[in-house]
Amino acid sequence: MTDGTDGTDKADGRNVRDEADGTGGTGKADGTGVARERGGSLVREAHERGIATLTLDSPANRNALSAPLVAGLGAALARCAGDPGVRAVLLTHTGNTFCAGADLKAPPDPEAFVALMRTVVELRKPVVARVTGHVRAGGLGLLAACDIAVAGPDSSYAFTEARLGLAPAVISMPVLPRMDPRAASRYYLTGERFDAAEAARTGLVTLAADDVDAALEPVLDGLRRSSPEGLAASKALVTATVSETFDRWSKELTARSASLFASAEAREGVTAFLERRDPAWVL
Repeated sequence: MTDGTDGTDKADGRNVRDEADGTGGTGKADGTGVARERGGSLVREAHERGIATLTLDSPANRNALSAPLVAGLGAALARCAGDPGVRAVLLTHTGNTFCAGADLKAPPDPEAFVALMRTVVELRKPVVARVTGHVRAGGLGLLAACDIAVAGPDSSYAFTEARLGLAPAVISMPVLPRMDPRAASRYYLTGERFDAAEAARTGLVTLAADDVDAALEPVLDGLRRSSPEGLAASKALVTATVSETFDRWSKELTARSASLFASAEAREGVTAFLERRDPAWVL
């Protein structure tokens, strides 16, 4: 999979290997008001009043998209899809990184990652992202697949693929229908880091807020007040273009991703990244 970087962000000089204490989201409960949580994996699951909170919890690789994490998140979303008590999903994270992109040491199958993004897009229940940390490369595809995204002041974003000899191939399917085209051109080509305010301005996230949880309160309240079928039908309308993009481009972009990852430039870029040095092409 070409959409990823899972460690020190050489592209912008920041080190996203450093984990800070913290957790995304609050304890959740079932319809009885009693907290209900499923743990012990790379994706923690908890429920409260119709909201299922899925927390990416893989601190060893900064929530990078490893094969186990992709499988675990897919399984958790499947449980939410089949649970009539779940009205919406809140996707968040532990530590100071929402998702560092693909795990370059143990990447998932590209088709599995594409299937995960499409699951988020086509789930009949809204998926809301709570972002208070860094998002890089493939993680931006997961973020863009969500229906609503609220970002905190400590979050940052970068499409770092070109700096690794790769391209934001499969993540373009959810990203490009949502993001301002001029902004996408700039950040795809330069790999520059940008902040939450810029992410909101460009359409990558819905809202930048100093207090993410306060900003989420009216969003989650609105979802709880909406009917299950009303939400499903409304989501189908606003995700139609993204779904059509998957229909049209999934096969081609998955193949392009695999081809890029197998290239000599990608081997040099990934090796340089893991060795914490500049690749040979840097001027």
